[in-house]
Order: sequence, then structure tokens, then C-alpha cells
Amino acid sequence: MTDIGLTHVALPARDLEASVAFYRKYARMEVVHQRKDATTGSGVVWLSDRTRPFVIVLVQVARVDRPLAPLAHLGVGCPTRDEVDRLCSEARQEGALRLGPIDSGEPVGYWAFLSDPDGHTLELAFGQEVGLAVERAAELPSRD
Repeated sequence: MTDIGLTHVALPARDLEASVAFYRKYARMEVVHQRKDATTGSGVVWLSDRTRPFVIVLVQVARVDRPLAPLAHLGVGCPTRDEVDRLCSEARQEGALRLGPIDSGEPVGYWAFLSDPDGHTLELAFGQEVGLAVERAAELPSRD
């Protein structure tokens, strides 16, 4: 894997353990790096689903002033519609379900919004055509 293109999104997080548990459960991500920042002393965690060279960087802060919400969000593809339903059921029980699930048809698919421990929005989806759109674009002449 190479570090070219979009490599990460950084989010502030008050409780790294709670955030790691949330992204492990709902986005199938795991810690691939962690440290204390030498300058600030804050904890830093990198999370990856190991499918591409991309991580969510969680940076420990005392307070999250502007969470990634409500429409701004991170999106995760699920393998089945039933998986979206299962995770939404768990999120509903935990008070983390923000919206959905909703079937928006092609190309958006079946999706829901969850709220992480700091109010950042995570979208769970099945049937989105992101991969297909990227493959089709690769077949087109470059517009540089």
C-alpha cells in the first residue's frame, strides 16, 4: 500500500476508548497505531478497516466543539441490508441511532446515520454505488 491520495480524516474525541469501541463495532475498524503527542500529551489513535491505506485519526481533546454533523459524515459500506438493520437495532438500543434506516434506491442505497460518542456522524449503508462509480470513471478519458 502507498500513501498517495486521501490517507486520513482526523476527528477530535474526548474518550478515546469509547470512540475506538464505537468504530470497532459499527465500522469494523481496529487500532493500527497509537501514541501520546509529544507536544500536547494528548492521546492519538489511528483506526483502519485494513481494506485500503486510509485511517481515521482520533485526537484526544477536553471538549469537542464542532462535531462532524449533521449532514457531514463518514460513510461505511456494509455487506448486507440485514447487517445495516442489525447494527441500527443495536445503535437504537444504545441511543446512537440518529436517522434511518432509509431505502433511497440507486445510487444511494439503504442507509442510516449513527452518532459516535462525540456527536460525529457515521453512515452505515448497503447498495451504494461508490465502487461502481469509481470503476466507471477509471474507464473514461482523463479531464486534467
